[in-house]
Amino acid sequence: MSKTNTGRFFEDFVVGETIHHATPRTVTVGDVALYTALYGSRFAVQSADAFARGVGYPHAPVDDLLVFHIVFGKTVPDISLNAVANLGYAGCRFLHAVYPGDTLSAISEVIGVKENSNGKTGVVYVRTQGFKQDGTEVLDYIRWVMVRKRDAATPAPEAVVPEVPAALAADTLGDAAPVISGTYWDDRLSGSPHRFADYLPGERIDHVDGMTVEEAEHQIATRLYQNTAKVHFNQHTEGQGRFGRRLIYGGHVISLARALSFNGLANAWHVAAINGGRHVAPLFAGETVYAWSEVIDHAELPGRDDIGALRLRTIATKDRACADFPYVDAENRYDPSVILDLDYWALIPR
Repeated sequence: MSKTNTGRFFEDFVVGETIHHATPRTVTVGDVALYTALYGSRFAVQSADAFARGVGYPHAPVDDLLVFHIVFGKTVPDISLNAVANLGYAGCRFLHAVYPGDTLSAISEVIGVKENSNGKTGVVYVRTQGFKQDGTEVLDYIRWVMVRKRDAATPAPEAVVPEVPAALAADTLGDAAPVISGTYWDDRLSGSPHRFADYLPGERIDHVDGMTVEEAEHQIATRLYQNTAKVHFNQHTEGQGRFGRRLIYGGHVISLARALSFNGLANAWHVAAINGGRHVAPLFAGETVYAWSEVIDHAELPGRDDIGALRLRTIATKDRACADFPYVDAENRYDPSVILDLDYWALIPR
C-alpha cells in the first residue's frame, strides 16, 4: 500500500461522504502581516487594534478572506489536488469573527458529481465548514471544481447536481460583527465619509488602481494557505498542460479585487457573505488586475441600527482599466478582459 497521497480523481468522490481535512492551522499575527504585504488591504477594522476596539471588537479580527483561504487550503489535498480549475462558489457565510491565536480546521461533504462530456474530467460539488478550536463554526460555503479522471474509460457515476442559492437573504447576515459604535467610527481614519445611505442600487464604482501579479507573490500566497494544488506550483507538469504555465489561485484574484475595492468602498469593512463567484478566465504572473463594483442592493438588517448591508458585484479584469466598466456584451458574453465575477454582501456603518 502506498503511503503517499496522489490526490482524489473524479471517480473517487461519492455523494454523501464526509471528509475530515488534515492539518489544523493556528492563525498568527505573522499570517496577518504577510497577508497585508501580499495584497495591501487597508480596511481600518482589520488593520488597527485601537480602531477595532473602539468600534466594538475585542481587537482587530483576521481579514475575512484570509479565513476563507485558510479553510479552503485545508480542503485542497482531498478535493482539488488533481483539479483542472476551481469553477465557482455559492452560499458562503462568515459566521463568527476569527482572531490571531484561533485555530481553524475544516470538514467537507460531497453534495454532487457530474461527468463532463469529454469523459476525461468531471465537476465535484462540496459543502465545506470551517471551525475554531472550540467547535464554533466560522465559515460555511459551497464550491464546485473540475477534477481530472484517473481513467477516462471508467463509467460515469449517476449525475447529481445540487441546487445552490442564488443569493443569501439579508436577514442571515451580521452574526460575525459586534454592535458597531457609530460614535467612535472615524471617517478620517477609515478613509472615506461614505456610509450606508450614500450607496444606491445601480451605482457603479471604478476602483481606479491596478496591481500587477508577480510569480513569487502568488506562490507565497498560495503556500500561506497550505494550498497544494498542482496547477499553482508545478511548472514541470503545467508546462505540458493546456496553458503551458502555472495558474494563479483564484482566491488570490478575489483578495486582490477586494483590496483594490477599498478605493470607493473603504467603510465596507466586513465581507458577511459570498452569494456566488465565478472565475471567468485564468490569470498569469505578469498581468495586472483592475476592478470595479456595482451596488446590486442595499438592505437594513433586522435588529441592527448600527450597520447596513450592501450587495455588491465586483468585477476584476486583467490588463484593462475599468473606467468604462467592462462586463458582458449584448449576448451576455464576458468581455475578454474579465477574470472574476463576484457577488457578495459587505457590511457598512450607518
